[in-house]
Amino acid sequence: MSWKFLRCLQNAKFLKKNLQTSLFVHRCASVQYVPDTISAAHGETTRMNLVQAVNNALDIALSTDPSAVLFGEDVAFGGVFRCSVELKDRYGRDRVFNTPLSEQGIVAFGIGVATMGSTAIAEIQFADYIFPAFDQITNEAAKFDIGQEIYLISPEAFFAHIPGIKVVIPRGPHQAKGLLLSCIRDQNPCIFFEPKILYRSAIEEVPSGDYTIPLGQAEVLLEGDDVTLIGYGTQVHVLREVANMAEEKFNVSCEVIDLRTILPWDEETVINSVKKTGRCIISHEAPITMGVAAEIAATIQDECFLNLEAPVMRICGYDTPFPHAFEAFYLPDKWRCLEAVKKIVNYG
Repeated sequence: MSWKFLRCLQNAKFLKKNLQTSLFVHRCASVQYVPDTISAAHGETTRMNLVQAVNNALDIALSTDPSAVLFGEDVAFGGVFRCSVELKDRYGRDRVFNTPLSEQGIVAFGIGVATMGSTAIAEIQFADYIFPAFDQITNEAAKFDIGQEIYLISPEAFFAHIPGIKVVIPRGPHQAKGLLLSCIRDQNPCIFFEPKILYRSAIEEVPSGDYTIPLGQAEVLLEGDDVTLIGYGTQVHVLREVANMAEEKFNVSCEVIDLRTILPWDEETVINSVKKTGRCIISHEAPITMGVAAEIAATIQDECFLNLEAPVMRICGYDTPFPHAFEAFYLPDKWRCLEAVKKIVNYG
């Protein structure tokens, strides 16, 4: 439906026929800008628009750092938005220059320049074009300080932010087969993540025939009354163990939910559980900031606020790259999750 609506907006005749819609679109696109109030401590000021401010910042960077270089598509000509205008004339073609039309190459070159000790200022002309450079940014630039290749990232949150796809992570062989067949037969593009640690360590009986498991439906693995534990993939098994430990050590009854599908996720199952227990802990291996747990926690805040006995807790990976040798210190293990259960039941 959204796609059809966008196609209609691209149709000039449609806009001419519907003046009200045209005016509405215009109002949505306009912004009433409120200027910042600059403190007198900053000294002299100059009235600038955003293009001029960016140009001025680049000018200062190039003038104060002899090693700084500015490069990108059309940068030497001033850039498509004129943010680098006149900079090549001031600092020369060796420091301000155009590149081929290759975003991956631009970022890769920037990484190489930086590793040799210079300051690299790489421009990507439009944010829409940055995805070809995604590998260089996430796997090279972000992790360069560690000095080794990393195979332990959890990128599901990246893809969960893209409307139009489905993101699925199974917890074991039975789920993997049914969910994978559902993904293959779905009319939408699906990304199916397979937890590497479970490839050969997870063994169970799996139906030999053809079967599917519905996408977008979570599963309640253990019913409980005191705390809702939410996870997906390998972390589900950690939470099941935590639920058993909480019962033995604290006499706390935990309800364990496997999301299975990250996008679209099953809000109804989660909300009903949290309304029942009044407490919720969400756990995943991916970094905590901007992770899947944050979205779930925000929805619970919206829908279950009056039912909550304690703030929603997130027990996740840390916001840092990490080498394989430190995996045990990074992952949200059962002890971290159990401590969260203890904290949440004793809240207040």
